[in-house]
Amino acid sequence: MEENGQEPNEELNNESNEPIHNVLPVSGLYENWFLDYASYVILERAVPAINDGLKPVQRRILHAMKEMDDGRYNKVANIIGSTMQYHPHGDMSIGDAMVNLGQKELLIDMQGNWGDVRTGDRAAASRYIEARPSKLALDILYNPQTTDWQLSYDGRKKEPVTLPVKFPLLLAQGVEGIAVGLSTKILPHNFCELIEASIKHLRGKPFKLYPDFQTGGVIDIEEYNKGGRGGKVKVRAKIEEYDKKTLVIKDIPFGTTTTSVIESIIKANDKGKIKIKKVVDNTAKDIEILVELANGVSPDITMDALYAFTDCQVSISPNACVIVDEKPIFTNVDEILRINTDQTVKLLKQELEIKRGELLEKILFSSLEKIFIENRIYRDIEECETWEAVLETIDQGLEPFKEQFYREITQDDIIRLTEIKIKRISKFDKFKADELMKRLQEELAEVEHHLANLVDYAVAYFENLLKKYGEGKERKTEISSIETITATTVAANNAKLYANFKEGFVGYGMKKDEFISDCSDLDDIIVFHKNGTFSVVKIQDKVFVGKDIIHAAVFNKNDERMVYNMAYVDGKSGRSMVKRFSVTSITRDRIYNLTKSDKGSKVHYFTANPNGEAELVTVYLTAGSSARKKVFDFDFADIEIKGRAAGGNTLTKYPVRKVVLKSEGKSTLSGTDIWYDETIGRLNRDERGVLLGNFNADDKIIVFFKDGNCELTSFELSNHYNQNQIYKIEKFDPNGIVTAIHQDGESKISYIKRFAIEATSIDKTYNLINDAKNSKLLFLTSTTNPKVEIGYRKKGERSKSVKEFELSEIIDKKGWKAIGNKFPVQNILSVTEIVVEQPTPDSSSTAELDALKESIKAEVKKEEKTGEGYDVGSSVDLDTKKKEDKDEKDQLGLF
Repeated sequence: MEENGQEPNEELNNESNEPIHNVLPVSGLYENWFLDYASYVILERAVPAINDGLKPVQRRILHAMKEMDDGRYNKVANIIGSTMQYHPHGDMSIGDAMVNLGQKELLIDMQGNWGDVRTGDRAAASRYIEARPSKLALDILYNPQTTDWQLSYDGRKKEPVTLPVKFPLLLAQGVEGIAVGLSTKILPHNFCELIEASIKHLRGKPFKLYPDFQTGGVIDIEEYNKGGRGGKVKVRAKIEEYDKKTLVIKDIPFGTTTTSVIESIIKANDKGKIKIKKVVDNTAKDIEILVELANGVSPDITMDALYAFTDCQVSISPNACVIVDEKPIFTNVDEILRINTDQTVKLLKQELEIKRGELLEKILFSSLEKIFIENRIYRDIEECETWEAVLETIDQGLEPFKEQFYREITQDDIIRLTEIKIKRISKFDKFKADELMKRLQEELAEVEHHLANLVDYAVAYFENLLKKYGEGKERKTEISSIETITATTVAANNAKLYANFKEGFVGYGMKKDEFISDCSDLDDIIVFHKNGTFSVVKIQDKVFVGKDIIHAAVFNKNDERMVYNMAYVDGKSGRSMVKRFSVTSITRDRIYNLTKSDKGSKVHYFTANPNGEAELVTVYLTAGSSARKKVFDFDFADIEIKGRAAGGNTLTKYPVRKVVLKSEGKSTLSGTDIWYDETIGRLNRDERGVLLGNFNADDKIIVFFKDGNCELTSFELSNHYNQNQIYKIEKFDPNGIVTAIHQDGESKISYIKRFAIEATSIDKTYNLINDAKNSKLLFLTSTTNPKVEIGYRKKGERSKSVKEFELSEIIDKKGWKAIGNKFPVQNILSVTEIVVEQPTPDSSSTAELDALKESIKAEVKKEEKTGEGYDVGSSVDLDTKKKEDKDEKDQLGLF
């Protein structure tokens, strides 16, 4: 207490000098008001209810449209005004919400310019466009008998708490909203797939749901996580080669527009990430954005760069948050579908029960009417003098029949009988009355059957929805794997790398120093020094890396074919060593040592070989050395490629004056195994897809297309292939024989031809069949002696005939431009190649050779481990010994 007896937090009234009570601190006000505000935003604005999948403003729009609906279109401005009777939303917010609903093309039948979700074009003003509920909305949204109602904000109107939606509307439309402390993002799903999933759920079968977007594109659902928190999807545009100098974008990712995609492409070009001439937007009915490439730019590399640096590929993180029982919960799309489907069954049951009650009432009154008229009870009331007497007389007349009714006859039922007009009584037809009763009884029996078999009834309901509205709602977004694109590998060379070898600086801003190569501002640079160390640094305008640089270049991570050949003197022992090594992964800005010891080591010779080349060098010893031969040659091909930390093999124990190149070498690396992944149409070395073979530098890939064309390509991993157009893709064999069966588009005659591919140019298309319109390739193989099963229809017969053919016996090899011979049968329906299994070698016959190979390999490894290479100073003839060892290994097929 203070001296005046007043509480510390109490304030005095200025006039009466009395304390003012119930004063809350600011922190308390903030807590209460903020919680109220957060609850309002979550429940009344941003997050949809799980029952109908609608936010409050969307629900009021749809309710207002139904109240106004007379079958004709209404001005959107009028609908906005009617919506404001239920809640004072702003007209702009109502208009935007309505346009957003309309552009989903599900619930609103639109007329006028409603904008374009693909291009981002806005809708016309609300006074110019019109709308009415769609037929789908009328079927699945509205039923006042099953709707829970509440008063509007001013108590003058009734509005639905939620609409009785009989469909997973939330998943079909998708939703996005940001509230206080949480957000929701549910991606739209395919209409037909949702119905099929609901049917599977009702049947107790498992189902899977994946997003589908109006804008099309390709989606990778590997990390979708059922649309729950923590999930992620990658969505990319469909880009194809229009020609060798132009790319065409045909679909765009969800959440982007053609305008935003074009702006991102221009921005990436301005930053030097890609190189293009111009972008042309030809979007009309279909999306078409043409990207014209700069001269000398690879279409495949540019395609990957568009995915890496522009909105042609986006990553979306779904977050399924919905309102359940006035509370926000986080869930997933599978659970939402189950809840919505079960709710549909519940609503269908309510509708059936309501209909059953209505039918029972109709049957009851029809029976009462028939008894009232046929038994002439209406005549008994003629002598009644009071209203009570009339009701009592009718009730007594009905007494013998009351047991046949499903409920008690009330006074209201009797009053309805008194309201029957004399004209109806005079024209009463017993036969028609019986027919009506029969129809009502049949309808009631049908309703009772549906209630007894509610799941089957719900399945039929969904099947009817699919049949009625499924046409034109097929999946637009292609589900496929999307490979990860490393930005540094596809970035355009927008800079030049320079180096000051003596002072130890590298960078793209040193234009007065020595030019190394073109590069991008995303690259890493690898630098080797005279003392046998190296490091990798991020490229900058100018960066110090250490003096006495002997080699600097752009570093390509995980490049196993880049091999470094090095000769150095070990500072501790004085021996000269040679080694071959690769650098595939490192820690940036860390110094690595390539020699045996740090002090006194020095590099004699160093080369970087992009394809594992091994050159021949001449070694000059010092004049004062005691070696008999002071000049000798060494071939780097004689030593293995090892890790960068290996010390290497001994070149000589004598002092070396210099090492110089004598002749360039060839690659010592084996070919590269290349796989083709059909799901994404890309080549890889990760053993994904079909193995095409082992490729050396001069090898090529041949692609046969379904339209009868073929094309030679390189085996660069950046190549893109459109799998939908490909008939066969394989390693090109210049001496191989191709067998093709094709049909002439004009005569409809089928031909067979066998030929060798005489094409030599890469990325040029060649036609293999008749170029007449509608000509088509029926079959193609590169098997040496193919055998096929032909399904065909004989003339005048309806049944299918089947016959086997040895194709090599039908025709000999001819020129690849020849049309070929007429095939022995016509009207070909199918061609299936018969694969002949090759006999496997007898394991017992190869066991002895395998054992011999393993023993010799062990001896070779033992020799290398103990001898550390050959010493020039020994009495052994080095060249002879190497040749003998190599010949023995080659004969056994070891290396």
